[in-house]
Amino acid sequence: MGITDCHVHINPIWEMHPKARELVGHGGAGAELEAHARNPQRFLDYLDRCGVDRAVLVNYVAPEIVGYTEKANDFVSEYCRADPRRLIAIGSVLPSHRTPGAEVERLVGKLGIRGLKIHPPHQLFAPNAYADGGPPGLRAIYEACERLDIPVIIHTGTSVFPGARNRFAEPLLVEDVAIDFPRLTLVLAHGGRPLWMEQAVFLARRFPNVFLELSSVPPAKLLEYFPTLEKLSHKAIFGSDWPGPGVTDIADNLAAFRALPLSREVQERILETNAARVFPAARGT
Repeated sequence: MGITDCHVHINPIWEMHPKARELVGHGGAGAELEAHARNPQRFLDYLDRCGVDRAVLVNYVAPEIVGYTEKANDFVSEYCRADPRRLIAIGSVLPSHRTPGAEVERLVGKLGIRGLKIHPPHQLFAPNAYADGGPPGLRAIYEACERLDIPVIIHTGTSVFPGARNRFAEPLLVEDVAIDFPRLTLVLAHGGRPLWMEQAVFLARRFPNVFLELSSVPPAKLLEYFPTLEKLSHKAIFGSDWPGPGVTDIADNLAAFRALPLSREVQERILETNAARVFPAARGT
């Protein structure tokens, strides 16, 4: 089946604000990282060296905090055309979009986007803001994703990017979404690290379509942060968050995960089987 890294940042880093860019790429997002972003084959070769079959390329729109504009959707769409079997395009629509539901349909139908990213601390709204009189466009986004049967990745846990509003990052805010959209697959990126791990585990246990994603947690500490991971292995997926702050190499992350005292069956679920459920193969591949 092959290993899937469910959280990789191959993004148009040339759009990033300078202070945000300093936090990625191991201290500056230098020429090597930009070379990956401009050359899909170079990145595919890197995945081969890491022993990873597929990568979920998480892109999102956050012009105020990070600098990414709607061009990020076009970027990841074109990038993943190099090998749609191995590269999974994740895009983004802001609730303020004039026709957010129609835009989701366009991204999926025209650009081949296979999932959406919501980043509350960087996009500056709570994931359940629609329930409290917030932007009605957010409900339309969830409705469209549920109808089109594509997953929504929601950032949970703190962010150190300048201007990020971490009060929006608490996993329990996603509970409303899981209740209101019961057929929508939700991925809790980073598992609420480091303040709200228990909330993320609770949601993954409670709701059939909520998955715990393990990226940006040092793999050697996963069982310290998630002591019930083995029992929850049918709802957990592996991710690296490469090349985010502190994540220097996908292969190193994978090796550290494999060194954990988890059975082969459990590791296979987290590395392979569950990801195939959340991010199935593209049609025609």
